[in-house]
Amino acid sequence: MNDIDRPFEYQLLIKQILKMPLAQASRRQIVYRGVERFTYPQFVERVNRLGNALDALGAEIGTRIAVMDWDSHRYLEAYFAVPMLGSVLMMVNIRLSPDQIAYTIDHSGAEILLINTDFLPVLDAIRDRLPKLRAIVVLSDNGETPAVPGSVGGYEALLAAASAHKEFPDFNENTQATTFYTTGTTGLPKGVMFSHRQLVLHTLALMSTLMMAGLNGRISREDVYMPLTPMFHVHAWGFPYVATMMGMQQVYVGRFLPDVVCHLLRTEGVTVSHCVPTIMHMILNAAAAKDIDFTGWRVIIGGSALPRALCEAGLKRGVDIYAAYGMSETCPIMTMTQLRGDILDAEPDRKEAEIRLRLAAGMPAVLCEVRVVDEVMNDVPHDGIAVGEVVARSPCLTPGYAGNAEASAALWRGGWLHTGDIGTMDADGFLRIVDRVKDVIKTGGEWISSIGLEDIILTHPAVFEVAVVGVADERWGERPVAFVVARPGVTVDEDAVRDHVRAHADTGAISRYAVPDRIIVVETLDKTSVGKLDKKLMRNRATALLGAAMA
Repeated sequence: MNDIDRPFEYQLLIKQILKMPLAQASRRQIVYRGVERFTYPQFVERVNRLGNALDALGAEIGTRIAVMDWDSHRYLEAYFAVPMLGSVLMMVNIRLSPDQIAYTIDHSGAEILLINTDFLPVLDAIRDRLPKLRAIVVLSDNGETPAVPGSVGGYEALLAAASAHKEFPDFNENTQATTFYTTGTTGLPKGVMFSHRQLVLHTLALMSTLMMAGLNGRISREDVYMPLTPMFHVHAWGFPYVATMMGMQQVYVGRFLPDVVCHLLRTEGVTVSHCVPTIMHMILNAAAAKDIDFTGWRVIIGGSALPRALCEAGLKRGVDIYAAYGMSETCPIMTMTQLRGDILDAEPDRKEAEIRLRLAAGMPAVLCEVRVVDEVMNDVPHDGIAVGEVVARSPCLTPGYAGNAEASAALWRGGWLHTGDIGTMDADGFLRIVDRVKDVIKTGGEWISSIGLEDIILTHPAVFEVAVVGVADERWGERPVAFVVARPGVTVDEDAVRDHVRAHADTGAISRYAVPDRIIVVETLDKTSVGKLDKKLMRNRATALLGAAMA
């Protein structure tokens, strides 16, 4: 048999995702802030132009290309063009400190940087710490391209000068496609890596999981998608690849501003989004949201547990709100909540059962094995009570951290990816996250879930937001301390909040040891760069405050 007659060895490459909306002749658009609109054929032409422009800058297989931008059509173009060249897309976390940004760009080996003009002051402050960087492309919303040392020009000018036709190469599907950096409680940020194969399989698995839903969250090509998770964070949870493969209308908000989001929700008819709880909380309470009918908007909550109070507030406004679970190292979706008639029909209180399911981390996604294990890797009983660490396997999980063999080995010890989360699995296959290993409070010989305690405190009418942390205690080991933000125009009475928790303890809903020693009222809660509660910082603050009070 001649080589030309042999079966084609189909590689799972990101460029295959981009072929689908063209093959199915989608008439939808890519929309940026309601101002710029591109049809799918126009979008693919822009991807081709970007590929040719990067080619001219010497990008090849393995070249690291970093992006610093708000959520935009430009970012989506880089999601495709960079890895389709065989280069590696490095997504810069723009909310890190300048020192951390410098470290991550340099550690990644980035040679080319696409940067929004808003971040040029950061670049100016760290430029001498980026010796590998040889070309800078400036991104701008207003068409102005300021002079920047090392700049090769403006993004739009480079695209305009490049050909709209491009044949992207074939290569092995295990070629690295992306990298980004995750920050832990200690040490320097760690580089997480994903290959073309992993991203394509995650796209297919996520799409399949969403399309299995019958009672909530189901998607189709008719949906209008708008991410509210930053595009620098785990590929915006992989949803832009799904939306593109399905030829959906896509809406990108630029810099996150609640009023802009509300405007786009209303004018663009958005039906599918995802975000962390704090972002959803901000949107529902934004002044511009007061008159919006959210009916038909499906929102997946991840990054942190979905609080019951937020779930109920969303449902009251017509939002189909529910939880999913994953982490940076898992691409990220591992589990997702989907309402099931066979469970709800058997429950005496269907409404309560529905909320309970929506709050759960959910059932394993397609192709993802999820276990809850004890210290010797034995499965704990699936009774919704026994707790253990959540571990996973799937074809979408990162192989490890760039240049950090020790951390990679710890992540994959025993051949399973260790999440560092404590959870339970019930008889219906629903995972529930009890707490992070580092956040669970060990007091009086019992484990107290900071998440569970936060849920209870949030039901107090004066509390707007809350974060619970454990601080060291000589007698009890640790004791819970709650940071709370009061609702506008309301004063939080610390004793009343404690009495509120104590009343729940009297019913057996939570341990009597969970009543916080201190309620600390603050104007805002400390958040991480991706909007999660920064419990490390708050733990340090609580320790310092309590120490000062005792001095």
